[in-house]
Amino acid sequence: MTRPIVVSLFAGAGGLDLGFEQAGCDIPVAIESDRIHAITHKRNFPMWVTLNQPVEAATAANINCHLHEHPVDILIGGPPCQAFSIGGERSHTDPRSSLLSEFVRLTAALQPKFFVLENVKGLTQTHCRPVLEQAIAQFKALGYHLPDWRVLNAKNYGVPQHRERLFLLGSRADMPALRYPKPTHPDELGRFVTAADALNDIPDAEDWMAQRSIKNGELWSAAGDQALLSEYAKTMRYQTAQEMQRCYGREHQAWLFTDSHTTDHSPEVRARFAVTAPGDREPVSRFHRLKADAVAPTLRAGTDRQRGAHTAPRPIHYRYDRCLTVREMARLSGFPDWFKFDERKWHGARQIGNAVPPPLARAIACEVLKSIRKDSGRS
Repeated sequence: MTRPIVVSLFAGAGGLDLGFEQAGCDIPVAIESDRIHAITHKRNFPMWVTLNQPVEAATAANINCHLHEHPVDILIGGPPCQAFSIGGERSHTDPRSSLLSEFVRLTAALQPKFFVLENVKGLTQTHCRPVLEQAIAQFKALGYHLPDWRVLNAKNYGVPQHRERLFLLGSRADMPALRYPKPTHPDELGRFVTAADALNDIPDAEDWMAQRSIKNGELWSAAGDQALLSEYAKTMRYQTAQEMQRCYGREHQAWLFTDSHTTDHSPEVRARFAVTAPGDREPVSRFHRLKADAVAPTLRAGTDRQRGAHTAPRPIHYRYDRCLTVREMARLSGFPDWFKFDERKWHGARQIGNAVPPPLARAIACEVLKSIRKDSGRS
């Protein structure tokens, strides 16, 4: 079977796209209106086209011209979610709530075999539910079959972070039905990938030896103790997991950690961090301190320029009296070490906070590919 063709809307930095690539898909076209996100997306997916334009301006014609007459197998995307987010002020009257209808419009125009729509859990809440129900009715009117929406937690799919995302899947009337992926790390077993699994092998970016090797946010580490490499860390460094072998190769050296700039905390702040127990919140900043043997709390994006460009709280490291670096946040979200974010901490953290963790996206993609194989087998 040739690699399925995916079109990505509201692509952001590319977390959802990376998961689909890792599952064995090609994403020849991605659309992202935020210039900084679009630059990051193009840097990490140089083999494909990233269109820096509003999705509202996209048409089937300008998308299809990049597909070389290939039909669209899967349409994916997550319209900006701040209007529905539980982590902020929800408003279904926010202009961004109308972007759900743009996803519906392009579904009608492109007629993909399948679609994957993701958003925040807040879209299921009482005040925002009419927006979700309207989108579901519109998809059904187009002839798509939809299993009930579902909220999935990334920690149940091998991500060391509690992160709930709403997913809505659809299959065209002539295609096999879709199912949601079964958890690989179900709650009843209580065996999750932990913060320590994700971060233990990354050297302290504030260590004086490490500081000597930091340039432009790039941290070089010696080979180090192999015992510190969990299976999760090996995957992030080497892409050893079987599913990730379907991902196209990227140039990367296993002991290089980009996006490792630290925050210049005052002595008073560090003192407060030092007496904050793992799992607790520092009472002044309200920053959460990670527990080494648990998953991280949800990493949030903060607000964009339309709402004041406020930085979301970044967790305190369980071992060091400082906030996490962007690279450490990326590890907690399942981004491999070759993936490079915007060099500025605020933007890098915002990109991660807005992204779907790639392992969760990969789990969804693998289920869609099962249905594509069923269709290929009956034709």
